[in-house]
Amino acid sequence: MKSKLFLINLLMAIVWGAVSGSFDALNLVFGFLLSSIALYVIREQVPFQQYAGRSSRMLMLAYSFLREVVMSSWRVLCIVMSPNMKLRPGIIALPLTVTRDNEITLLANMITLTPGTLSMDVSDDRKTLFIHCLDVPDPDETIRDIKEGFERQIMECFR
Repeated sequence: MKSKLFLINLLMAIVWGAVSGSFDALNLVFGFLLSSIALYVIREQVPFQQYAGRSSRMLMLAYSFLREVVMSSWRVLCIVMSPNMKLRPGIIALPLTVTRDNEITLLANMITLTPGTLSMDVSDDRKTLFIHCLDVPDPDETIRDIKEGFERQIMECFR
């Protein structure tokens, strides 16, 4: 039912764009928020509390991802612009807690889209993700950051 509510919310946002005559991103976000309010008003007929909780977790995941992209872009820029590039590139093996294909795919894509990292492969048993890092001074800290960041948030969104 939660995914149906999201699709209804998305459809209502698109309808808002058609009614207002503008499909720019800010107007569609406004339409999405407006339709969320409409779903809240009829919360006795639909399980809005569960939907709102999941939606807020997804927004936090998106915010964390965008924040990490900006911070990683800055780190890569500093590395590239420094006169003496002292890089410690490496390949790390990230033990996976996520088990579903969509969760593994999302995690791998978020890692690949973050500057300085690249998802290379998933083990055949889907328990390890191999990641190439441009600069990895402490592999254990990098693994901990990914597990406590992206992976934990993905599990909160989809379970």
